[in-house]
Amino acid sequence: MYDVVSVGILVADAIAKPIRKMPDRGKLELVDKITLHTGGNAATCAINVSKLGLKSAVLGKLGEDGFGQFMDAALTKEGVDTVGLRHDPNANTSSSMVLVGADGERSFLHSTGANAEFVESDINYDVVKNTGIVFVTGGLLMPKFDGAECAKFLKKCKEMGKITAYDVCWDSTGRWMELVGPSMPYIDYFMPSMEEAVELSGGLTDPDEIADKFLTMGPHTVVIKWGKRGCFIKTKKGERMEVPTFLRIKPFDTTGAGDSFCSGFLSGLSQGWPLEKCARFANAVGTHCIMAAGASTGIKPMKDILQFIEDYDKGII
Repeated sequence: MYDVVSVGILVADAIAKPIRKMPDRGKLELVDKITLHTGGNAATCAINVSKLGLKSAVLGKLGEDGFGQFMDAALTKEGVDTVGLRHDPNANTSSSMVLVGADGERSFLHSTGANAEFVESDINYDVVKNTGIVFVTGGLLMPKFDGAECAKFLKKCKEMGKITAYDVCWDSTGRWMELVGPSMPYIDYFMPSMEEAVELSGGLTDPDEIADKFLTMGPHTVVIKWGKRGCFIKTKKGERMEVPTFLRIKPFDTTGAGDSFCSGFLSGLSQGWPLEKCARFANAVGTHCIMAAGASTGIKPMKDILQFIEDYDKGII
């Protein structure tokens, strides 16, 4: 039985750091290092859940290329069950060039690759049957799955009695709720970033108003990732909380921070923790992510992160 099954995008991330100056056309600039890491929301969440010490599986699509071989091997090495992965001989594995500035902020060059070919019929429902939580992540970067296909999948998950969660990526096409809306009635936990939430809500900026709008569309809990402010949570039961993060820790690399937050929150949820404990733990997992290069490198076992929270509160850290 899996604790969390992550469904969505898998990306090979080539990270260049630090970018002191972008090269002029036809020119070259030096960086200290370029390294290859697992990336993509589904891969990151699946690996992090496993590194926290829980049972994890991933559903998505890879190409039969070098990046695909790297991703499959890396996921397996991290203890993620990959039986649900599909391999498309006619597509390249999705990949990104991640350009990390000296301040830790990121910019991306992205190829959707095999993620763009992922559809509901690729889903291995035997994997879904054997989990408690289904997390669709990387929404709005899967053009054949976003919209009706995703709604079809989540509806089936709810009919199977699963807890569902959903997160999106930035939508450069501007379609936002046009694509997310069909899935909203079948989402239990809706987990966008504040920037994404503003766009999805049609330009609202007050978190209470944003959450209220989303809650009327189906989810029973809205969890908004709020960067340095931590997170904002509101439920249909009237629960409301702002949970601060660990600001004394300075970021080294913010790659994967939002995905790490989600993996921490859902891991806590799988343990039956109350919302505030899930949120605090999620903030701590996100903090561990930004302490090292790459989307999963800094993640530690659950007991270590719980100890980090205790030590931070005591002022030891």
